[in-house]
Amino acid sequence: MTHPYRKLSSAALLVFISLQLTAADDWPQWRGPAGQGHSDATGLPSEWDAEKNITWKTDLPGRGWSSPVISGEQVWLTTAHETLASAEATKERLKANTGGQPLIVLETVKLHAICLDRKTGKILHDIEVLSKKEPQWVHELNSYASPTPLLDKGRLYCHFGSYGTACVDTSSAKVLWRNQELKVMHENGPGSTPVLWKNRVIFHMDGSDKQYIAGLDAKTGKLAWKTERSGEMNKNPQLKKAYGTPLVLAIDGKEHVVSPAADWLYGYDPATGKELWRLNYGVLGFSNVPRPVAGNGMIFLSTSFMRPQILAIRYGESNNPSISWRHKRSVPKTSSPILIGKELYFVSDAGGVVTCLEALTGKIHWQERIKGNHSSSPTYADGKLYFHSREGVTTVIKPGKEKLEVLANNQLPGRHMSSLAIVGKALFLRTDKSLYRIEKN
Repeated sequence: MTHPYRKLSSAALLVFISLQLTAADDWPQWRGPAGQGHSDATGLPSEWDAEKNITWKTDLPGRGWSSPVISGEQVWLTTAHETLASAEATKERLKANTGGQPLIVLETVKLHAICLDRKTGKILHDIEVLSKKEPQWVHELNSYASPTPLLDKGRLYCHFGSYGTACVDTSSAKVLWRNQELKVMHENGPGSTPVLWKNRVIFHMDGSDKQYIAGLDAKTGKLAWKTERSGEMNKNPQLKKAYGTPLVLAIDGKEHVVSPAADWLYGYDPATGKELWRLNYGVLGFSNVPRPVAGNGMIFLSTSFMRPQILAIRYGESNNPSISWRHKRSVPKTSSPILIGKELYFVSDAGGVVTCLEALTGKIHWQERIKGNHSSSPTYADGKLYFHSREGVTTVIKPGKEKLEVLANNQLPGRHMSSLAIVGKALFLRTDKSLYRIEKN
């Protein structure tokens, strides 16, 4: 297939990592085949509601914000079965918390992988992959199953932060391996989604106590490498944590893991974990959630919490990336940006302010409000941009640098915390209660 980023990147035609090229009908990871929120699908719907253009709806057990991943006729996602701690136990355990955030405290959590039939929505498998007594608390806006799993060659890789990582055989639905040796104090629960590079499952572990990035052997689950964060950070433990997802791309002909952490962006060798470079944001940036995007010889990221900024980072200069420009207005803390050609789009968490910038310079083309509060990341397909609010509304816009053009506002019951998956001519959208297959009927 012709990958959309061949049109969008610079003359070097950079190939993003996540790309272990997949069939056109696969959506193997969060934000699509290249992890950038793009699909080459056509004939997709712009309008729907609880009944219109809904092929099927399946209510999901448990609670989780992970996005669906798809291979062939299987749709996979993760969920958490939660048993709340008593009021007395909750009060006692929260004495150790210094963040002052609204939190959920559990007695036990059981972490499951769920497989649905793509055609019918029937649940085919519901597998307990990991469990934990007295797990760390999570922020009420987070879940214990927020990281999106990975699909590759008949294997599903599920990651749950400090609770572990597991591999499931997608044919037999059996757990092939588990790794629960890597720990940090998340403070607000797990959030970082893993990436797959060749035979490595790579993910961030940035807690308030320890901060590092790790790579597991995809075949066995054994630790292949672990690299401590080297940049100096704020002394406050709450300002050291992060929940970002790495991006692998080619820089000067070599693949790098581009890794956003608190206060620093790092580059690592995906084979060994060796640090290749690091770049300070120049401002305080922590609790990073948005995933970077890249193109036109630049990386674009949000510094996340505490007066967030969008940074445009030029790379390819002998492992010496530099900040080209900054943008400070209505910057998202949790939703990722998206690059379409030479325009960069993003939506603010509160109030739903969408911004369109000229990617090369940071010049504002327009800023307009679509309303709602936003946590999930946008997706571009079939000439349309899809934004999902926590209030359950998907706003569909037509990209363009002249003005905001809203095509539709589509309401579903429940909240949107997950991002889209797209296969064929269908959208697969998870709410806090259900998974929907949406297409023109």
